[in-house]
Amino acid sequence: MSELVKIILVGTVAGVLGTGIGGLIIAFLGRPRGNMLCFLLTFSSGIMIAVVFHDLIPEALALGNVGSTLLGIILGILILAMLNRYLPHAHLPQRRGVDEHHGSTTRLMRTGILLGIGIAMHNFPEGLAIGAGYMASEQLGFGLAFALALHNIPEGMAMAAPLVAGGLSRHKVVFWTALAGLPMGIGASVGGLFGSLSTEVLSVALGFAAGAMTFLVFHELIPEARKFNNPRSSILGAIIGVILGLFALLAL
Repeated sequence: MSELVKIILVGTVAGVLGTGIGGLIIAFLGRPRGNMLCFLLTFSSGIMIAVVFHDLIPEALALGNVGSTLLGIILGILILAMLNRYLPHAHLPQRRGVDEHHGSTTRLMRTGILLGIGIAMHNFPEGLAIGAGYMASEQLGFGLAFALALHNIPEGMAMAAPLVAGGLSRHKVVFWTALAGLPMGIGASVGGLFGSLSTEVLSVALGFAAGAMTFLVFHELIPEARKFNNPRSSILGAIIGVILGLFALLAL
C-alpha cells in the first residue's frame, strides 16, 4: 500500500469515526420533544461556542494573523448566510407531530445540514494537518489522527441534535454525521501530496469554519430553541454544552 493511500485512509477513518460517534451518541437519545428538544438545541450551541472560541479562532490566529482570521470568519458568515437563504426552499421530509411547540421540522433539518457544512469545512484543514504530519513522521500522523477523531465527537453531537429533533431516523443521523467527517480524508490527501500549505491559507480555512459555526449558533440554533419559551432548559443546555465542550477540548 502506497504512503498516499495510507494517509487518505487514516484521515478518512479519523474524520468519519469522530463525527459518526458523536452522531451515534445523540441518535440513541431518540427524537426529543418539548423541554428536551429545547435543551439539545442550546446544548449544541454550547458545544459549538466552545469549539469556536477555544479551538478554531486561537488556532487560526496562531497559524496566521488577525487579518487572515477575520477574512475567514467574514467569508464563513457570508457564505452560510447565502446558503441559509436558499436551503429553506428545499423539500425536506416532514413527520406528523414534529411541529409541536412551534418547532419546524424543515428548519431543524436545514440547521443540521448547515452545521454539517460548517463541520465539513472545519475538517478539511484538520485533514491537511494529518497529511502533512504523516509525511514528517508516521507516528506524528497517527497521533494527530487519533486526537482529531476524539476532538470531532462533540461536533458530531452538535450536528446530530437538530437532525434528531427534526425527525430523521437514527441510522440516517449517524450516516450524515459520519459523512461530515469525510473532508478530513480529502484534506489528508492534499496534505500528503503537498507536504504543507501556507499557514495563512490554513488560518483562513479555520476562520471560515469559525464564522460558519458562529452564524449557525446565533441565527439557527438559539432562535429555534427560544420558540419553546422555556428559559430554564435553554440556559441549562447552553451552559452544559459549553462546559462539556471545553472539558472535551482540554482533555485532548
